[in-house]
Amino acid sequence: MLFAPYGVFALLAALVVESPSTDLFAALGMYTLTVISGLLLMICFYILIVWLFTKRSPKFFVDGISPAQLLAFSTSSSAATLPVTMERVEEHLGVEKEVSSFVLPIGATINMDGTSLYQAVAAVFIAQAFGMDLSLGAQLGIIATATLASIGSAAVPGAGMVMLVIVLAQAGIPEAGLALIFAVDRPLDMCRTTVNVTGDASVSMLVAKAVGKLKDRPFVKNWDDHYKK
Repeated sequence: MLFAPYGVFALLAALVVESPSTDLFAALGMYTLTVISGLLLMICFYILIVWLFTKRSPKFFVDGISPAQLLAFSTSSSAATLPVTMERVEEHLGVEKEVSSFVLPIGATINMDGTSLYQAVAAVFIAQAFGMDLSLGAQLGIIATATLASIGSAAVPGAGMVMLVIVLAQAGIPEAGLALIFAVDRPLDMCRTTVNVTGDASVSMLVAKAVGKLKDRPFVKNWDDHYKK
């Protein structure tokens, strides 16, 4: 891991030398903006469905889950954020522990929707960089493989990049194209982990509402409340 930055630098240096113009960097910037735009749309969609199905305001939801989002952004790990996510969902969003203790651990393991979006966009970008024309069948295969690969991704930083190899291999896209996106993978990993955590929290609220386990007034515990018998 200590030598990984040097390896990434060497891969990017080779691409820069071989690139005839700056078009590659402009394309990389557009790729980054596309992924971030897609992730923002997903967050807006989660806020919308929470508002429609639970009648809780967007401000209520965002204020309640924002500390978990911040931790997810800084750690790029849904697993590391899980304790904070459970605390915020139970004490600030009103989901009873019976629901959160079941939904959130499962969500942290298999609900990698931000990762799925990133893998699909990355596969198409790499294919375009190599001048490949993807058929409709190949694009549908990328969608299906990216969804399944994201479910199998570990809730740790950088796992999405490893699973992207499967998506590229399925579509016949050269795996050497991974070097194109290494430089911007870390900030995008932080963003997509934030989306994953937001999705977990929104689903837990929907499930709690469906089974009558969503409190009208969340109870925020103080430090002393955790030690009362």
